[in-house]
Amino acid sequence: MAIDTRVSPAEPSTAPAAQPRLTGPRAPRRALTPRAARTRDVVLPIVVFVALIGVGYLIALYYDQVRGLPFLVPYPHLVLNAVLLDADFRPDLLEALGNTTLIAVIGLAIAIVIGVAWAVLMVQARWIESALFPYAVVLQCIPILALVPLIGSLFGYEMPSRIIVTVMFALFPMVSNTLFGLQSVDKGQRELFQLQGASRLTLLTKLRFPAALPSIFIGLRNSAGLSVIGAIVADQFFQRGDGGLGVLISVMNQRLNGAEMFAAIVVASVLGVLVFVAFGWLGRVATGKWFTAN
Repeated sequence: MAIDTRVSPAEPSTAPAAQPRLTGPRAPRRALTPRAARTRDVVLPIVVFVALIGVGYLIALYYDQVRGLPFLVPYPHLVLNAVLLDADFRPDLLEALGNTTLIAVIGLAIAIVIGVAWAVLMVQARWIESALFPYAVVLQCIPILALVPLIGSLFGYEMPSRIIVTVMFALFPMVSNTLFGLQSVDKGQRELFQLQGASRLTLLTKLRFPAALPSIFIGLRNSAGLSVIGAIVADQFFQRGDGGLGVLISVMNQRLNGAEMFAAIVVASVLGVLVFVAFGWLGRVATGKWFTAN
């Protein structure tokens, strides 16, 4: 029996050919109205804050019920009570807050003067910048806590040493941001001043400083926050004389007064945030609507 080996031609497919998928341009994302954006900016931080309070209660519950160490992490309402309602603790807290604020303000003022003068000197010539700027970087990189014993031996363990540590914390942002602002002047404007025979002082006061104001206020805002940190850190090591929040935190920790210790930490944090926000607002007011210091 013969087998037919011929291959029959394939039948044409009746399935419709796949058509390319046509996609139009995506619709632009709907922008929030100014009112909705403001509501979002207010509501979201509140939601996060409530969540953090909840986490705080869970951690405090763990240390209270499981570890049997309620003084290590107190409940948030006990911390709030120590800040607002504890008549025995509040005078000490307010006095420490005043001392820390005083140290921070003095240190910040000195850092502003030194930082602006340092930047003005460096902007006068490239070789001066090459000679001095590395020391600003070194100052930023030095572990300041390692210098604390030396500072205490040289200047004592009271207010002068606290101010020196605060200045060291706050100085570098003022130097770097002021220098950047002074150097960011438009080349054409600088050449125009030079063609008019303007002196270095006129160039500095009429052109460089106005152009550098946004950068200067960014440095001032950062230095203000660092000055509070420096004042508290200095308190931790130089505990003679009028103590600030750092001393109060150490004392409450040694006494195992957890609520009072956390109350001092919260007040120190609020002080740093308020100083940061205040100088940010001052920068926006001083530079006007043409620049927003983000």
